[in-house]
Amino acid sequence: MLFRNVSLLSVGYVLPPLVITSADIEVQLDAVYQRLKLPQGRLEGMSGIRERRLWYPKTRISDMSAESCVRALSAANVEPAVVQCLIHASVCREYLEPATACRVHHLTGLPENAWVYDVSNACLGIMNGAVQVAQLIENGAIRAGLVVGTEDCRGLLEATLNQLNANSDLTRQSIKPAFASLTIGSGSCAWLLGDRRYFEAKSPGLGASVRGAVAVARTQHHALCQSDTDQAGSGMQPIMNTDSEMLLEAGVETGKVAFDQLLSELSWQRNEIGATVCHQVGSAHRKRMLETLGMPIETDFATFERLGNTGSVALPTALGVGLSQSQFPLGTKTALLGIGSGLNSVMIGIEFGKIAVRGE
Repeated sequence: MLFRNVSLLSVGYVLPPLVITSADIEVQLDAVYQRLKLPQGRLEGMSGIRERRLWYPKTRISDMSAESCVRALSAANVEPAVVQCLIHASVCREYLEPATACRVHHLTGLPENAWVYDVSNACLGIMNGAVQVAQLIENGAIRAGLVVGTEDCRGLLEATLNQLNANSDLTRQSIKPAFASLTIGSGSCAWLLGDRRYFEAKSPGLGASVRGAVAVARTQHHALCQSDTDQAGSGMQPIMNTDSEMLLEAGVETGKVAFDQLLSELSWQRNEIGATVCHQVGSAHRKRMLETLGMPIETDFATFERLGNTGSVALPTALGVGLSQSQFPLGTKTALLGIGSGLNSVMIGIEFGKIAVRGE
């Protein structure tokens, strides 16, 4: 899938105020660790995640998503009336219905003639939403669109800790499927995409060119990472079971196929790519993925060490943080390497111009 007229104009993101370290989590699991003779520091040692962030209790997902949208709009100096599509694309949502996007649309003050809906695809939601917005722009249906998400890990983390502490039958083997749930973090991020021709005339130099995207579905692996039930609107207290070892292997294999397809679709060579942003799972996944793709770790930007795995907003927020730190020089060809349970991969190629950013 190729694009000629789509720009990523800005990124708006919000980092939650509360920090919880991997050491803090292990303190809460002290009795379990002692009984199973697990060493302190194991969680950070295996994942590379030192800390993650949480929202205050009762924080509304739609409030944070609206704030991310407002930040993206203000960073690019774009009026809400120009935005004709809003997609809310995180794993977390407020209700089974209506779409969480409805309240975000209302709070953000977007026009009535906008497409407004939710998209859900595990850690790929925002990447999928960005491709949908890009298609609408490329086809001339809209001038600009927002894709946004907010992840809240509090329910999953608390439910996992309660389950582990209550289960006296746990073994070193049976605790493994819960490990990934202890690496999850919270966050919020919005991307504003627009028609390059329209915005170039209004704000010369604004935006990175979105060159194209590919998708690969290896759904034979759909059972490797699953929650118990749909928790929207019922307290958000899910339990996740993840076969981390098998998910790593299958994810890397899927990512390699997707990356090869991205290079072919865009007619790019590996040595032309000046930067990558992986999905922010952890150190082992990042190292294996980049080695398998033949890409240097030095030109990859990561945030998982201090933010954890924030689901659908992980890669989008990492891009925003990198922009805030001036990590992507103008003209850099960059591959956004999305992986999500299911198992799916979505990868997007962009060529950097001036992307506006407002975060923290």
